[in-house]
Amino acid sequence: MTTLQDSRCVIGSYVVPPHGHYRHPPGWKCLALVIATLVAGCSPGAARTDSSQSKRSGPPDGGAISTTIRATTTTPNTTTTVPAFTSRVSMVDAAQLGGTWHAGCPVGPSQLRLLQMTYWGFDNQPHLGVMVVNASVMDSVIQVFSTLYTARFPIEEMIPEAAYGGNDNAAAAADDTSGFNCRYAVAPGPPQWSLHAYGEAIDVNDVQNPYIDGATIIPPAGAAYEDRSDVRPGMAIWGGTLVDAFASVGWQWGGRWTGSPDYQHFSSTGG
Repeated sequence: MTTLQDSRCVIGSYVVPPHGHYRHPPGWKCLALVIATLVAGCSPGAARTDSSQSKRSGPPDGGAISTTIRATTTTPNTTTTVPAFTSRVSMVDAAQLGGTWHAGCPVGPSQLRLLQMTYWGFDNQPHLGVMVVNASVMDSVIQVFSTLYTARFPIEEMIPEAAYGGNDNAAAAADDTSGFNCRYAVAPGPPQWSLHAYGEAIDVNDVQNPYIDGATIIPPAGAAYEDRSDVRPGMAIWGGTLVDAFASVGWQWGGRWTGSPDYQHFSSTGG
C-alpha cells in the first residue's frame, strides 16, 4: 500500500520530488510555508484545522506556524490502493509570505491561509503540496483539489511563489501550481491588482497551460502546448477534468479569453 511520508531528517530545505523536476529558484531562502502540524504526523485521515471566513475578512485568532519546510516523498505504488486525499489549514504571517507580500497589498497576512493538500503527480504517485489562498475561498479550493486528486489529474509542483521570491515568471518556468502573489494583473492600461494579489486566483501547470499573447508565451516552454487540440496530461480544456473541477465551485477559466488566453489561470470572479 502506498503511503505518504514526512522526511523529518530534512530540515530547512525542499527535497527534489521523485519525478525530479523541482528546481531551487534563485535566492532560495527556504521560507516558511510549511505546516507545523506535520511535526505531529500527517495521516490520511487528519482533520481540517480551520473554517472559512467571510470574503476578504480577518480570521479568528490563531497561533503562528513553523517556519521549516518538511519535505514529502512517496514510496513506490505497488498496489492499486493509494492514500485518500488530505488537507490541512494553517495561519500564515508576513515573514512566511516573503517576496509575495509587502505593505500596501490589498489583503494582509491575517486574511490568508496556508493549505497543505495531497496532489497527484505526473509520476503517477501522490505528493503533498502547499498553497496560499484567501481564507474566504479555502473551502472551494480544497474541494477542487480533492476532485482533481480523485480523478488522478496530474500536477507537476505545488509550492508557494515565495519560494521564487514572488517572481511569477520563474514560478511559471518551474511549472508550479500556486495561488497568492501580490502583483499587478498582466493587462493593458493603468496598473490594477491581479486576483492573485487577493489570494483568489490559482495558476495550474503553467507549462502545459501557458499564457499566450501574440508571440509572447509564458513560460517559453509552454510553446510546446500552444496547439490546444493536441490534448495531453495536465492540460486545461473545455469539458476536461481541470476546467470542470473549478467550474463546480463557481470559478472561471482564463482560457476563455480569446485575445490573450491564460490557460493556467482560474479565479473566483472570472478576472
